[in-house]
Amino acid sequence: MILLVFSALVQDILLQIRNMVKLIHTLADHGDDVNCCAFSSSLLATCSLDKTIRLYSLSDFTELPHSPLKLHTYAVHCCCFSPSGHILASCSTDGTTVLWNTQNGEPLAVMEQPSGSPVRVCQFSPDSTCLVSGAADGTVVLWNAQSYKLYRCGSVKDGSLVACAFSPDGNLFVTGSSCGDLTVWDDKMRCLHSEKAHDLGITCCDFSSQPVSDGEQGLQYFRLASCGQDCQIKIWVVSFTHILEKLHIPDLKIGCSSLIMTSTPSPHPFLLTRGFELKYKSTLSGHCAPVLACAFSHNGQMLVSGSVDKSVIVYDTNTENILHTLTQHTRYVTTCAFAPNILLLATGSMDKTVNIWQFDLETTCQARSTEDEAKQFPEDWSEDDVSVWLCAQGLNDLVGIFKMNNIDGRELLNLTKESLADDLKIESLGLRSKVLRKIEELRTEVKTLSSGIPDEFLCPITRELMKDPVIASDGYSYEKEAMENWISKKKRTSPMTNLVLPSVVLTPNRTLKMAISRWLETHQK
Repeated sequence: MILLVFSALVQDILLQIRNMVKLIHTLADHGDDVNCCAFSSSLLATCSLDKTIRLYSLSDFTELPHSPLKLHTYAVHCCCFSPSGHILASCSTDGTTVLWNTQNGEPLAVMEQPSGSPVRVCQFSPDSTCLVSGAADGTVVLWNAQSYKLYRCGSVKDGSLVACAFSPDGNLFVTGSSCGDLTVWDDKMRCLHSEKAHDLGITCCDFSSQPVSDGEQGLQYFRLASCGQDCQIKIWVVSFTHILEKLHIPDLKIGCSSLIMTSTPSPHPFLLTRGFELKYKSTLSGHCAPVLACAFSHNGQMLVSGSVDKSVIVYDTNTENILHTLTQHTRYVTTCAFAPNILLLATGSMDKTVNIWQFDLETTCQARSTEDEAKQFPEDWSEDDVSVWLCAQGLNDLVGIFKMNNIDGRELLNLTKESLADDLKIESLGLRSKVLRKIEELRTEVKTLSSGIPDEFLCPITRELMKDPVIASDGYSYEKEAMENWISKKKRTSPMTNLVLPSVVLTPNRTLKMAISRWLETHQK
């Protein structure tokens, strides 16, 4: 009965979320426009037209003793941390990308763009092995981040490269140009796809770190956000398919003006290749001027954008509703970033300041958990759903440990005192006891829920209480809309047996509908 219990709270959830963010600090140390800001797990980095990079501690937002970092001779356009946070990369109009030791502020390497063109964007791969730098002349370089040597180099046809983002699995990255093209490259610098995304030019792009399942075949895809001078934020879906291809040519050259893109002949007549698909999904509204920056939150549940209209907008990525509009900056908002482990947001502007925003963790967790619980049962929870549940129980400090051990809903319900101590390495007896107590409460809720709603009243596809049940040709009953969607996607197989459906005709199950109605009346009384 979870859906019915929580459905009345949807509007309250939106109201709670709109009040969940507050400005907690403003940094005003730069002497010129702030171009970029980036988080590690413990630090915030900012860079500016004033040629410097500044580092701040997240504990109290004090500037580190070795900050500012000074080496660039012209404006610094972009900065980013390696996944470990031990290295910071910065790139500049001076044509270089510099790697810094974040512990002492010492430069580790100065990597010069082969063309000498101003470098506008840089980005580490998720495994820290590579770094991409994109320049004003359209060249893109893939660097070996360990040896600091050039690995591959390519270019786009038109425009400056101003945006870059790696997919969470590191198998590809996307670049955006001032001409409005999104170009997708694999990790060998082969151009997989290029298309016009924003008419007046792209300004930023970002991948959500959390893959999304299609909920039917178990396939996963990634969300990509892009924004541009056309005042729009677009959401894209990136997915993969495996294709068995017959090899006809001994030498294969691939790429969008790639410089080193030749493969050796294969002795095998067939090759298993990975097909790639980029699909436009939707456009987010809200800004009335060019959008200069966009970024997903670490859990993928929120998307933030900054604009020439001086505003910052936070969206819910599931509903695409606006959660909050922040209007404290007095000039163009040029950059925005979410912290990886805590609900902090940094926004930078041409007003030379960086604002730090804090989200109400309890409200956020309650709101998200309410929505999620309305959709699925605890045993079906994803790792992110478990993280939300931990927050709601006041166990925020355990989110990282559970994530590291890939604890989903089913594994959560099976945790014991031995596994908490031996596998998850939770040393505190009191903390283990609290976790076990909360898990036991959850198990009780699951039992109550299971006994409360007969399983035959739940749609096998959505696992929700059916409103308009129909019988398919496989003999099972489904929610009408869910089954129609299943069939409309050219799936002629049964969701329950995976066998081919003899027919796609759906027959109303009036007997089941009446039984559900009677059960609801009894339960509500």
